[in-house]
Formats: sequence, structure tokens, C-alpha cells
Amino acid sequence: MEHRTSVVDAIGNTPIVELLHIAPPGGARIVAKLESANPTGSMKDRLARTIIERAADKGLLEPGGTVVEYTAGTTGISLALVAGALGYRTHFVFSDAFSAEKRWTMRAYGAQLTDVRSDGQRITKELIEAMIAKAAEISEQPGHWWADQLRNEDGADGYLGLGDEIWAQTNGRVDALVHSVSTAHSIHGIGRALRRHRPDVQVVAVEPAESAVLSGQPPGAHKIEGIGLGFLPPLWHPEEVDEVMAVSTADAKQMARRLAKEEAIFAGTSTGANVVAALRVAERLGPDRTVATVVVDSGLRYLSTDVFRDPA
Repeated sequence: MEHRTSVVDAIGNTPIVELLHIAPPGGARIVAKLESANPTGSMKDRLARTIIERAADKGLLEPGGTVVEYTAGTTGISLALVAGALGYRTHFVFSDAFSAEKRWTMRAYGAQLTDVRSDGQRITKELIEAMIAKAAEISEQPGHWWADQLRNEDGADGYLGLGDEIWAQTNGRVDALVHSVSTAHSIHGIGRALRRHRPDVQVVAVEPAESAVLSGQPPGAHKIEGIGLGFLPPLWHPEEVDEVMAVSTADAKQMARRLAKEEAIFAGTSTGANVVAALRVAERLGPDRTVATVVVDSGLRYLSTDVFRDPA
């Protein structure tokens, strides 16, 4: 039988690059996985494929059914791509706190959107909780399956391949992983994969300084889209992380601009936060070591925001 290749088969096996211009002198090498090379331009394609395929296998998502989720946009775009390719519909809960590009991209993939208004376009604990509640309500309709990324145990497995790819592409030279936290699926999946190869790999989590709840601080408002929920993710496993670093929204935005200008890597603010923290770890580790981090998504999703409009 002729093999037919779907866009879903293009997910993964993304390139890895070394940061050649902003890495600290005398510090560790920093390598970044270009997850912006996935079909939607985001690492979340990996999660979406895994949880949708497994839900279908378990009979939770019926043929032609509707995938429901609350999203800052990135996961929604990835779910819309995979769902569309596999014959499902999508209904997402979104907010004006997130970029317009994400809204129109989800719409382009055929997603139905329900909005929850934010407080001055700020990302807060209250906003996320209201979005979750609305998604739960929508999912009660017949033929609807709630992906519920925060509590979906299959999520981390979607990133095991990402960790294995990093290990192979660095020829087994990874001393530390530095990565931001939203649901915690990606940092745990990548970290678990790396530690299957090297148990003593350091895993450093990154969160917004304005809402450093992983560090034990009270929740607050920030503008690093896609991370920093304002509460501990239900599937967060602190024992799998060696350290948590807080990065401010201003520093994350500035680094996103630097990456574009100095490394020609066009990425969003969560990637900026990743690299700010990776620089700190690289300085501490010193030469002949390697720090791995992730280019989470493309900067094309943030052109309507102030990230690339403010001076560097």
C-alpha cells in the first residue's frame, strides 16, 4: 500500500543551533532547539499530536468529535492543526490578553473561539481560572472532548522525543537543561528523556519574576505569554527540577529582540526568558560544558504586541 504522509508526520526532528554571539565569554556553550521549525512554528505541535492520538485510541475522542481547550493560543494553534489533519473539530477558550496573531491563526485552522476578557490585557491567576472554567462548561456538550492540558497525564510524553533529539544532536553533550514552565509537561518530558541518557543532567525551570509561584512567591500579573499560570500546575513535579530561576517580563522581551538582531533567531518572549536564564547557567558552569534550551515558538506570533516595537 502506498504510504501517505500527513502534515502531522512533519512534527519533530527540528534543528538545533548554537548561540554564537550572545553566549557569555568563558562560559558554557548554549544550544537552542528550534521548535519554531515545527508545522505551526511551535513545540506544542508535539503535545497536540500525542494527546489527540491517545484520546482517540482510548475512545475519549469520537470520530468527527470536537477538541475543547483553554489556551494562550500556542497550544490551541497546535491542537487545531492536528485536529484538522485527523478529521476533528476544535473549540477553544481564548482571551484578549494574548496576541491577535494567535487568534487569527486558530481561526484560519477552523477553530471556534469563546473569549474571556482580561483585566487590562494582563495575564493573571484569575484570568486563567476563568478560562479553565469556561472550557469545562463547553466540554459538557455531546461529542466534545476536553484536552485539559493541565491535568492530562499524556502531555509530558509528547516531549520525550524532543529530549532524545537534543541528546542525539549534541552527541551526548548536555550538562544542563533550561526551560520555562506553563503546564510543566515540556520541562518534565525533555528532562526525563535526557536523564535516561545522563541521570545527573541539571534541570533549571524558568518562570516570570512578577509571578514567581514556583519559587514560593505570591502570584502577580506579567506579559510573558504561554508561561506563568499564577498557581502551581497540577502535574508539576518539583523533585524533577534542580533549580527555579525567575526572569522579568522586561528582560524576556529585551532578549527576544536581541535574539532576532544578534542571532537571527526570531522567537517570542518565553524563548527570551529561556535564554536569559540559560546565560546565567552558562556563566556559572564555565567552559567545556553545554547548556540546552528551547526556542519555543516563532516571533511572527507577536508582531502585533510591543515585543518587537520597543527599542532594544
